[in-house]
Amino acid sequence: MERGPVSQFIEKNYLHFNSAALMDAAKGYESHLDEGGKMMITLAGAMSTAELGISLAEMIRQDKVSIISCTGANLEEDIMNLVAHSHYKRVPNYRDLSPQEEWDLLENHYNRVTDTCIPEEEAFRRLQKHIYKIWKDADSAGERYFPHEYMYKMLNSGVLEQYYEIDPKNSWMLAAAEKNLPIIVPGWEDSTMGNIFASYVIKKELKASTTKSGIEYMGYLADWYTKNSAGKGVGFFQIGGGIAGDFPICVVPMLYQDLEMENIPFWSYFCQVSDSTTSYGSYSGAVPNEKITWGKLDINTPKFIVESDATIVVPLIFAWVLKQ
Repeated sequence: MERGPVSQFIEKNYLHFNSAALMDAAKGYESHLDEGGKMMITLAGAMSTAELGISLAEMIRQDKVSIISCTGANLEEDIMNLVAHSHYKRVPNYRDLSPQEEWDLLENHYNRVTDTCIPEEEAFRRLQKHIYKIWKDADSAGERYFPHEYMYKMLNSGVLEQYYEIDPKNSWMLAAAEKNLPIIVPGWEDSTMGNIFASYVIKKELKASTTKSGIEYMGYLADWYTKNSAGKGVGFFQIGGGIAGDFPICVVPMLYQDLEMENIPFWSYFCQVSDSTTSYGSYSGAVPNEKITWGKLDINTPKFIVESDATIVVPLIFAWVLKQ
C-alpha cells in the first residue's frame, strides 16, 4: 500500500533531533505490528479534549492497538466532546487571563483545560443523567462492572445518539466500544464521573462495590497480558506520563517477581511521547533505561522517547502507522 501525503512529508523532512526520534518511533511501532506484536497505548493528560480521537479511533478500527490504559478524564472527555462539542469554548489568550476572568469562566459553568473550556451542563451533567441510571440498575441487580464497561453500556445503548455533535467516527471511545476493546482505567475516582459516583456512595444511593476497583483492574490486566504476550509480545506506547503509564507497565515485574511466574516476557517495544524532562525523582521524565532496573523493559527492548508536545507528535506517528 502506497503511503499517503502525511507519511511522505514526515519521511522527507523529519530527519534530525526530535523529528528523527518521531520517525524512528513510528517505524518501530509499524515493525512491531508487522512482526505479529500487539500494542498497548496509554493516555495521560487531556488527550481526549485535544481530540486525539480523530486519529486514535482509526487506529482502533484498523487493529493497530490491542488495549488502552487511560485516566478517568480521558475515558469521559472523549464522550463529552462527542455530545457537547459545539458548546466548548476556545480561549487562545489563556495565558493572559486574570484570576477574575478565570472566576467568570467558573461562574458561567466552564472548566478550562489550557485553551479549551468544557461546558459543565452540556458535557458533565448530560453524561451524569444517563450514566447514573446504568449505575443504579447494576447496583439494584447486585452486578459489578469496571468504569469503562459502564461507559460501553451507555454508548452501546444508543441513549447518547440524540446529542452527537461530531462525526461519530472521530470518537475513540465509540470505536473502542464497537470492538469491546480492553481498557484499563487506574485511579478512575480522580475524574468527574468518578467524583460523581463517589457523591452517590456518600449519599448512600449507590454501593462503592458496584464499580470494580483498581486492584481488580490489575488482575484483569495480568490475565490479559499472560494470554497475549507470546510470540513477538506486547509493546508499550506511552502518551504523557502519570498513572495511565505507570500502573500498567508494572504488570510485568508483578507477574514474575511477586507471582513468581516463569517465562513472563518484558514489554517488547517502548515509546514515550512527553514534554516532561528528566529531573530529581521524576517518573514521567525518566529515560527508558531506568525502567530496566525495575524489571519492566529488557536490555534489548527497542526504546524511543520523543520529547515534544504529544498533540503534535502522536497524530503524525499514527498517520505513519496508518500509511496516511
